[in-house]
Amino acid sequence: MPRNFKNTLVIAISSRALFDLEESHAVYIDQGIEAYCQYQIDHENEALKPGVAFPMVQKFLSLNAGSSQHIEIVLISRNSADTGLRVFNSIEHYGLDISRAAFTGGQSPYQYVKPFGADLFLSADPLDVRQALDSGAAAATILPSHVEQTQTDQLKIAFDGDAVLFSDEAEQIYQQQGLKAFSEKEKASADRPLPGGPFKNILGALHRIQSTYPFDNSPIRTALITARGAPAHERVIKTLRAWDIRIDESYFLGGMDKGQFLCTFGADIFFDDQQTHCESARQHVPTGHVPSGVANS
Repeated sequence: MPRNFKNTLVIAISSRALFDLEESHAVYIDQGIEAYCQYQIDHENEALKPGVAFPMVQKFLSLNAGSSQHIEIVLISRNSADTGLRVFNSIEHYGLDISRAAFTGGQSPYQYVKPFGADLFLSADPLDVRQALDSGAAAATILPSHVEQTQTDQLKIAFDGDAVLFSDEAEQIYQQQGLKAFSEKEKASADRPLPGGPFKNILGALHRIQSTYPFDNSPIRTALITARGAPAHERVIKTLRAWDIRIDESYFLGGMDKGQFLCTFGADIFFDDQQTHCESARQHVPTGHVPSGVANS
């Protein structure tokens, strides 16, 4: 049945981000595609264990309570429909409201992000993510993580700033000319809003959903956790003000490690463009690497 996605945040997710497919993926690596296919068929009535992004997806789908349709989750996978039956059986087993899927039979699924109208693509495959990002979609590689999930019902999403929420305009100055030039430039540009980065619209969509709830009783909480410190903080604050987008918590760490702050915030997912920050973060919370900007050139 056709559905109007005008005011819906559509998230495309791969089967390896949603479920724990490490065991079956090892069969594919060690024994090849035929053995993998047979393995999935032999186990298709055994529910897959939840993957890194599973708790976050559950919380996203819980936002659709009642008549609200804030979120649509679609599955796009390199599996064939035959091997993907185990994935759909697992979706049914856990009661996830996911009815749309593309099984590409080994081909990269990123090209179906646009036809599904997806605003965000989450995958365990870095190449698929990079291609989706290059095509204009917000995308992140879900990194391996075995941390305990938060026990609260509230969905908590944390973002890095430069090259994620904002463009990498300022990051380029930092990389090319150093911290002093970066700080001076940002202080001088404090009244000029930063251009948007790949996840600006995702934050905007979350803000739109938040605005349908009482301010002090929202099922979503967002945070900016950035390596920026003073005086570079002012431009960020004024940028969000100019965008008229709400962010609940902001942390300007001046280069400190982000991991403990993310753990204290209780993030269900954290998005950052820099691998070093992601490696630290994934020890504490589920983490998505955004291969955007000069740091990933």
